[in-house]
Amino acid sequence: MRNEYWTDHRVGVLYTAGAYILWGFLPLYWKLLDYVPSAEILAHRILWSFIFVVLILAVANKGKKFITECKNVFTTKKALFGVTASAVLISCNWFVYIWAVNHDHIIEASLGYYINPLVSVLLATIVLKEKLNYWQVIAFILAGIGVLILAIQYGQFPWVALTLAISFGLYGLTKKLTKLDSLIGLTFETMIVVPIAIGYLFFLESDGMATFFSASISTKLILVGAGIATAMPLLWFANGAKRIPLSMIGILQYIAPSISLFLGVFLYHEHFTKIHMITFSLIWTALLIYSLSKTKLLVSAEQKFRKGKSFSA
Repeated sequence: MRNEYWTDHRVGVLYTAGAYILWGFLPLYWKLLDYVPSAEILAHRILWSFIFVVLILAVANKGKKFITECKNVFTTKKALFGVTASAVLISCNWFVYIWAVNHDHIIEASLGYYINPLVSVLLATIVLKEKLNYWQVIAFILAGIGVLILAIQYGQFPWVALTLAISFGLYGLTKKLTKLDSLIGLTFETMIVVPIAIGYLFFLESDGMATFFSASISTKLILVGAGIATAMPLLWFANGAKRIPLSMIGILQYIAPSISLFLGVFLYHEHFTKIHMITFSLIWTALLIYSLSKTKLLVSAEQKFRKGKSFSA
């Protein structure tokens, strides 16, 4: 029994780590399409993701389950709103990320995904009424200071980082509230926005601005492959996440933005300033404190601090 647990645990770690590694290297994929407008890439990403997940549904023999879920979703206002919100949020997230990568903002995009776990917890506190402990509050304050320093130094709102963090945080919240199977959920999300994607691609073609039909075979294959590049890590993550503890997922999730950060700095030579270093250091410290916030060491430190404070009062 114990051997089975450890085997299942290892498989879970491999699936989850694999998903985050793929997400981390995704900028390399979008850079191959940097001559294609971001909105057109997004439309293809939605279209081919939908086709790919429908094929997987058929192979996995989940067609009947999907039809049953369709009836539930379209007859329940809360479920329909949740799925529609998920579709809009993930589409927004995908677009901003593609735009950021192809306009040399990979570092800021990686910052967004470092901030994302903290945004998710903040949303859980506000919406789901979950409580924060002393160290989690400290983590949020440090992260907020880091973002504020970056905004003041550059004289502009770090909209790429915060849009990615907030949109993905809200997406996670809607997924939690709708509670659909990951494959079926992704099918719903792409199904809802695919008519808009197809309409936009037809508009581009009729206006003579479409890239797909006039592009080389390699460009066509990369655009079609966007569906696989989108769906595969999501499915790997779904298979892995159910096999390992949430705390392990919390550690593994920093793989993706770390890879992206290194790509931005060392491969694409984006400008990494002292202010970036200060901001990232504060975010990393915040994430470390948050990750350890429920360990015995920090919990006992908080208890000693509160006890000392009550004595001094």
